[in-house]
Amino acid sequence: MYKIAIVEDEKNLAALVLKYLCTEGYEVKLYSNGEEALQDAEFAYDLWILDIMLPGIISGYDLIKKIREKNPTKPVIFTSARDQDIDKIMGLELGSDDYLAKPYSIRELVLRVKNLLARTYEFNSTIKTNKNLLLLGNYILDKDRRSVSFQNDPVSLTSKEYDLLLYLAENPSKAFSRDQILNAVWGEDYFGSDRVVDDLLRRLRSKMPELQIETIYGYGYRLIP
Repeated sequence: MYKIAIVEDEKNLAALVLKYLCTEGYEVKLYSNGEEALQDAEFAYDLWILDIMLPGIISGYDLIKKIREKNPTKPVIFTSARDQDIDKIMGLELGSDDYLAKPYSIRELVLRVKNLLARTYEFNSTIKTNKNLLLLGNYILDKDRRSVSFQNDPVSLTSKEYDLLLYLAENPSKAFSRDQILNAVWGEDYFGSDRVVDDLLRRLRSKMPELQIETIYGYGYRLIP
């Protein structure tokens, strides 16, 4: 049973969200202000639903900072009745996983909760037990299909781009020289400049901007997991 924390000062809305989530089988605890929630920021909730504007001096922004200090991978959904563009950007920068502007549909919130929990726990568990799938942040590399996706959307890679990505992904944190990459991706019979590695990396970074590939100047590259 997943445990969910709701930090919401609007009593009627909080009660309604509580009712719907409990009906879905979740264990839910309500907090009416940031001060109360801050005391339990280290508690092992599986998901937090945070209202940004809260009574008192502790805001939703303050709470997510504290939650991220203790549980950097815990999913967080932000809600707000203020300017949604500003709050959404701020929330994403602080590490929120989703955002809903008030007034919102309770059914939509429940659906987002289900999807986020599944993506965070059930899906990641599948990734860990399937040796043919590699998880690189929000990217999924499927070795059986020789395909890559980003948040369920396919990423179009050439054969060489895929081979390079797979080589780095199977050896995370390991530094490779350009010559090693040449031999692995192009083969030992390749004759030409090792600058083709730089060109291929440039294209790969353009197509996968969230991929953390570190340049080791004068040597080569490594993938940061």
